[in-house]
Amino acid sequence: MRAMTFEEYRYLVLSDLYRIVGDVKLSALIRHVLIGDKYQYIFWMRTCRYARANPLLRIWFYPIARMMLRRYSYKYGISIPFTTQIGSGLFIGHIGGIVVNPGCVIGKNCNLYHGASLLEGGLGDDLGWPTIGDNTFIGPGAKVIGPVRIGNNVLIVANSVVVRDVPDNAVVWGPLGRVISYEGSKDNILNADYEGRLRHKRTHCPGRDHKQ
Repeated sequence: MRAMTFEEYRYLVLSDLYRIVGDVKLSALIRHVLIGDKYQYIFWMRTCRYARANPLLRIWFYPIARMMLRRYSYKYGISIPFTTQIGSGLFIGHIGGIVVNPGCVIGKNCNLYHGASLLEGGLGDDLGWPTIGDNTFIGPGAKVIGPVRIGNNVLIVANSVVVRDVPDNAVVWGPLGRVISYEGSKDNILNADYEGRLRHKRTHCPGRDHKQ
């Protein structure tokens, strides 16, 4: 696992917080780490990955972070291994029954809702895991199975089952994973422009190095 710099870790932690509450103030971070059920699992998942890959933290802090992640996994019914490759701005809409295989690759600004699963599937040489593009909405109870590629800006409707590749901007519906339109997820992915917020802050505060 590649070591993560503190700035990379900080960016991920704050981009996830921004997706959920639209704010990255220290008070918001502390509040949601302590009592934010949608954010607690994500925070400790990111922290485990950061601590595990950094030699100075691996011995004394990683065990604490791993214990906290396990606690929230049982409490909230979420199983997303910290080794999973996940882009910035992860959003968990509702807790409960979320399962992600560690081999999955998830892009930035992904929405996962209760009962959503990204699972291993296929046989022999076709065995594999989903690759999820940016700005993808995976609704309650939706299943994505096997080595499929989900494009950018895709909306997967609740309880859909996807076993085939999905193009960009598609809306997928039903147990056969049919594409029913190309209106995409644009109206369902909120607080997604964290990078734009950083650019705005740097433009208005040129004398300071803002990396929140």
